[in-house]
Amino acid sequence: MSSHNDHAAPVDPVTGMATTGHSWDGISELNTPLPKWWLWIFYATIVWALGYFVVYPSWPLAQGYMPGIWNWSSRAAVSADVAELQKMRSADNAKLAAMPLADVAKDPKMLAFAQAQGKAAFGDNCAPCHGAGGGGAKGYPNLNDDDWLWGGKIDQILETIAVGIRSTHAQTRAGAMTAFGAAPSPILNKDQIGQVADYVLSLSGKADPKADVKAGQQIFAENCAVCHGDNAKGNQDLGAPNLTDAIWLYGADKATIVEAVTNGRGGVMPTWSGRLDDTTIKSLAVYVHTLGGGVK
Repeated sequence: MSSHNDHAAPVDPVTGMATTGHSWDGISELNTPLPKWWLWIFYATIVWALGYFVVYPSWPLAQGYMPGIWNWSSRAAVSADVAELQKMRSADNAKLAAMPLADVAKDPKMLAFAQAQGKAAFGDNCAPCHGAGGGGAKGYPNLNDDDWLWGGKIDQILETIAVGIRSTHAQTRAGAMTAFGAAPSPILNKDQIGQVADYVLSLSGKADPKADVKAGQQIFAENCAVCHGDNAKGNQDLGAPNLTDAIWLYGADKATIVEAVTNGRGGVMPTWSGRLDDTTIKSLAVYVHTLGGGVK
């Protein structure tokens, strides 16, 4: 009868460690069990996972999910935090709602409150287009300068935010630039568009010295002055920009101006009325007005 030792796993002569008895091409597989501390941690994670499964929301069901015995959810926790924040702000929001816009700047506490609330709302809703600091981008106005298409007074800013530009709001501000070179019946031909572009460039000292500015001036008077004004200073009632300064929404090179005259312009800003409450819109107006470009 064989003894117990006859069935013991062979020992690797090089390392002195027991082997599993498996061998491939003369190479033996060592029997190196995991450290005890590692195994205990592994078992503990299994126990923790089972506990988590029972206590917290875990497994999806056909109708919802298993809520867990604590009936906790991150959404409910966030909702509770938001409700608490709204409760804390309710008194200041009520005061801001009742206060005329012109008086907000006279009350340091309310001004600070409106700026803080407006900055947060701007970051969540406006920054994707206007930039985190309101610096704008091509086609999106810079809110830090003093050049405003629809007016930079605080009540004008409030109206723009509320109803939008060419938006779905019934009272939206609207005024698209005509496409003077659009087919099939262009108002101006290619040469005329080039001439009026040269004239527009001359208004800010950027025209080619060889350009026929006189011809462009006549075309401008007959087709463009009705919106931009005889002096090309623009018209905020129509959203028509001032063409005599150095601030350009899409670019100041001739090709860009030719493109604008040919195909027109008509950027859209969404209406925030209905998406944001009136007090938040008011806070946004205060914040934008105090970025640096708001007109007193």
